[in-house]
Amino acid sequence: KDLQKAMERDGLRPSVLRVDGGMVKNNWVLTFLSNILGATVERPTVTETTSLGVAFLAGLQTGIYESTEQLAKMWTCDRRFEPTMSADERNDLYAKWQHCVAQVRLSSDDCQQAVN
Repeated sequence: KDLQKAMERDGLRPSVLRVDGGMVKNNWVLTFLSNILGATVERPTVTETTSLGVAFLAGLQTGIYESTEQLAKMWTCDRRFEPTMSADERNDLYAKWQHCVAQVRLSSDDCQQAVN
């Protein structure tokens, strides 16, 4: 959510977030992510895309693939997660998150002062 806010300050608001990596196999995580962002989240068929990306780059370099556009067309969606949380609940959870982060920062500052 914090990254989304930073992107919005830069004038960016993606309508769909495509995710990958080991954690995306967890449906609860992606449901919550969709809800807290208020955005559609898409999980690809191939979730471990780091090695796939390396292979694609090698294929581009050797001429197996003609363009990044060709590679983009190869992406396939396994599942879409749509937000169902109300804006009020989303804002409340985010406010609580910000409060907790502020508390940790205060504690960290106290510890830092004690060390100095």
